[in-house]
Amino acid sequence: MIAVRSFAHQDVAVFGLARSGLAAIRALKDGGARVYAGDDKESAFAAAEAAGAHVASFSEWPWERIKALVLSPGVPLTHPAPHAVVARAAAAKVPVFGDMELFAREIGAHAPVIAVTGTNGKSTTTALIGHVLEALGHKAEIGGNIGKPALELAPPAARTVYVLEVSSYQIDLSPGLKPAMGVLTNITPDHIERHGSLDAYATLKGRLIEQSVTAAIGIDDSRSAELFTRLSAAGKSAVPVSVGKVLGRGVFVLDGVLHDSQGGRADRICDLNDAAHLRGAHNWQNAALAYAAAKPWARDGRALAGALLDFPGLAHRIEDVGRIGKVRFVNDSKATNADAAERALLCFDDIFWIAGGRAKQGGIESLRRLWPRIRKAYLIGEAASDFSRTLEGQVPFEMSGTLETAVAQALADAARSEAGSPVVLLSPACASFDQFNDFEQRGDAFRAAVARLAMKEAS
Repeated sequence: MIAVRSFAHQDVAVFGLARSGLAAIRALKDGGARVYAGDDKESAFAAAEAAGAHVASFSEWPWERIKALVLSPGVPLTHPAPHAVVARAAAAKVPVFGDMELFAREIGAHAPVIAVTGTNGKSTTTALIGHVLEALGHKAEIGGNIGKPALELAPPAARTVYVLEVSSYQIDLSPGLKPAMGVLTNITPDHIERHGSLDAYATLKGRLIEQSVTAAIGIDDSRSAELFTRLSAAGKSAVPVSVGKVLGRGVFVLDGVLHDSQGGRADRICDLNDAAHLRGAHNWQNAALAYAAAKPWARDGRALAGALLDFPGLAHRIEDVGRIGKVRFVNDSKATNADAAERALLCFDDIFWIAGGRAKQGGIESLRRLWPRIRKAYLIGEAASDFSRTLEGQVPFEMSGTLETAVAQALADAARSEAGSPVVLLSPACASFDQFNDFEQRGDAFRAAVARLAMKEAS
C-alpha cells in the first residue's frame, strides 16, 4: 500500500467504491486524511466503512471542508453527462481526480513509472514489460487498470519500476501523471459514449504520451502515426514500433522476427515465433512495444530477448483453459470490442464463437471478413439480438442468452463436427457489465463452466 500523505489531517471524499475506490480510502487513511465515501450502490458501503471511511450520501458531505473528490474511473466525469456528484463538486469548487493522480503525487521522482495505454493490447504489453523487467533484476510493480489498483502496489524500494496500464478514463482523472516512459499500443474507436467523440478519446491517449519523458508508439494505425510524427517534429524522444514495416530507426517485426534499428542498423533480436504465448501479429506488436519500453532499463539485450520468449501469457487474453476430447477452449474475455475480438479470431480456424454482452459502437460489422472461420456463434447478453441481425444468413447462430448455456451448446456442436481441432472461443467483442462485474469475472465463469463440463464428461 502507498500511503497518501498529501491530505493528512484534511477532509477528502471518495465516490465509487470498487477496487480503486477502496484502495484510495485505505491509502488516504494511512496518510492521515479524514475520508467521506459514497456510491450509487448501497451494497458497497460496508467495505468502505470497514476501510475507515465515513459513508453517507454525497449530499450530506461537508463540502465546505472537502479538499478533493477522488472519483472512480467508472463514474462519468463528462459524458454522456457528468454524474451528480461531479456537478456538486464543481459547485463547491472542489477539484476532481482519480486514484492514479494520488499515486502520481506520492511517487513523484521516487521511482520510474512506465505507463501503457491504447485501445487494444495494453494489458498484455503491461504484463510483458513487467515480466521482462523482473527477469532483468528489477522490482516490477504491475497494476493500474490491470491487477492491483496503483495505490495498492508496494512503496518504492531499490530498483523498483512501476508498470501501469492506464485506461482513457484514468487518464482523464490523472492530469499530473508524467511517466518516465509512455507506451501507446494503438488508437481505434472505443469508449465514445464516455468521451463524446473519437477525437476526444484520441486526445486523451495522446496527452499521456505527450506528458511522458520518452515514449514507445505503435505506428500501424493512422492516429498513432500522426501523434508520433507530431511529437518527433517537436523534438520529443519517441521510438516508433511497427509490425510488417521496415523502419530506418525504431523497432519492427517482419514475419515474427523482432528487429531493432534504433542505432541506424537493423539488428535481429529474436524470433517471436519461438514464444509459446505470443501468437499472432497483435502479440508481435505487444512484444515489440515491450522491448522498446524496457530497453532503457536493460544492460543485456540477450537477456531482454530471452525474457520476451519466456512470457507465460496473460489470463483472459487468448488463454488456453483446457480440452474436452478434441475440443479446445480459449478464454478471450478481455476482448471487449470488435478490434480485440478480431485478433483472437485471426488465430484459429473452425471456431465455435461465444460473443455478446454490452455492445460497443459499431457492433461486430467490422468482423465480416472473418465469418468463414466461424462454424457457429453463440450469442449472450444485451447484444444478442443486434449481433443476430448482423450474422443472419452469414453464420449459423444460437440465441444462448447466458454464458453457461453457450459453453454447453458450443461443446456439443464442436464435438459432433467433422473439424479435426475445433475451438470454442469466448471472445465477446462486448463489455461485460450486463451480466458480470468485469471481464475477469466473465472469464472466470467461462473457465468454471469448462471445468464442470470436463468433470461431467469424465464421470
